[in-house]
Amino acid sequence: MICRICDGTNLEPVLDLGEQPWCNHFLKPEEAGTEPRYPLRLVYCHACGTAQLDYTVKKEVMFADHTYLSGVTKSLSDHFKRVAIEVDTRINDGQRKCVLDIGSNDGTQLKHFQSLGYDVLGVESSTTTAAIANEAGVPTHNTFFNGGTAKQLGRTFDVINAAGVFFHLEELHDVTDAVRECLRPDGTFVVQFLYMKKIVDNLAFDQIYHEHLLYYNLRNLNALLARHGLAIHDCYLAPIHGGSMIAFASHTGTRKSSARLKEYLAAEDASGCNEIATYHRFARRVRGVKTRDVDFLDGAAQRGQSVYGLGAPVKGNTLLNYFGVGRERISCLVEKNRLRNGLVSPGMHIPVVMEDELESPPDIYYVLAWNFKNEIIANNQHLIERGVQFYFPVDA
Repeated sequence: MICRICDGTNLEPVLDLGEQPWCNHFLKPEEAGTEPRYPLRLVYCHACGTAQLDYTVKKEVMFADHTYLSGVTKSLSDHFKRVAIEVDTRINDGQRKCVLDIGSNDGTQLKHFQSLGYDVLGVESSTTTAAIANEAGVPTHNTFFNGGTAKQLGRTFDVINAAGVFFHLEELHDVTDAVRECLRPDGTFVVQFLYMKKIVDNLAFDQIYHEHLLYYNLRNLNALLARHGLAIHDCYLAPIHGGSMIAFASHTGTRKSSARLKEYLAAEDASGCNEIATYHRFARRVRGVKTRDVDFLDGAAQRGQSVYGLGAPVKGNTLLNYFGVGRERISCLVEKNRLRNGLVSPGMHIPVVMEDELESPPDIYYVLAWNFKNEIIANNQHLIERGVQFYFPVDA
């Protein structure tokens, strides 16, 4: 393969998580065992320092319809509200403001822009979630965003937002060109992405899955944008999802780099987070976590303790499939998202049950939705006081 960002050909394997199903492919119980599996391997580009997957599951398989909803978790909605307010401070108050959200999901981010008086438009590939957004009063086109879509829109925007989507892109360069074309000369492109430096620091290997084709630090994201006439001028690190970078980009040459951006770039260089040795250490630590957690779950089974998974996030299926943990160790996955009610997880086929339908808690909650730790702890103090253990495989 060639590098998805720089077209380099010197790519080195760094982490093999085995053959796994697409991890958002929740199934009806009668469909269990029919899901295809694909290689899940992380490789490193020696030319630009980008970690990326070497196999692409087609976007039509992963994103034409899925069960992820942004609005289910209060922590994420609160984060999106803060982003909207921060972006609004950067926009000229004297103009009618408009925002385009790429991969807008159920419209949660755009609702916060609406409350600030913005004209909003979403582009969302998933039929189910696009319908939910439109029903909630968030104008949303049900399609993939690319150059063709940009031409059909035929307009430009003050703000273009891409939250948790820019590392998904199979048509990476076409989409980035389309962003440039749709961004007004003084506009702001907001890229919200899982920060690979934090993934490595937190040992959050479960955030590696087929939907995430690329893993960005600021250095390699800026290299991508530079190929398309865009440049990051500011950024900040938000705590959501264990550490997400919020980067603000604009047309090349229109804005100066902030002191904060320069500090983050210097910190990347000092840490070696863009070097191959960092990824080899990361892989060794991942293998150690597998041994630790399987031993923990085996010990719980030997003691006769019941274990439920808390949350059925997509990333949890990377972990469960890599660990080989199924119903013999975790009885069910407890969820709030009703789109997953009655389904089973891909690969391990653990049943999903609704939190509000649970008759009694387990002895141990194995928290797959670890990225919402503070919210989970706050909402479950009554169970903690009763002695229910909450075990976090990733403690970010």
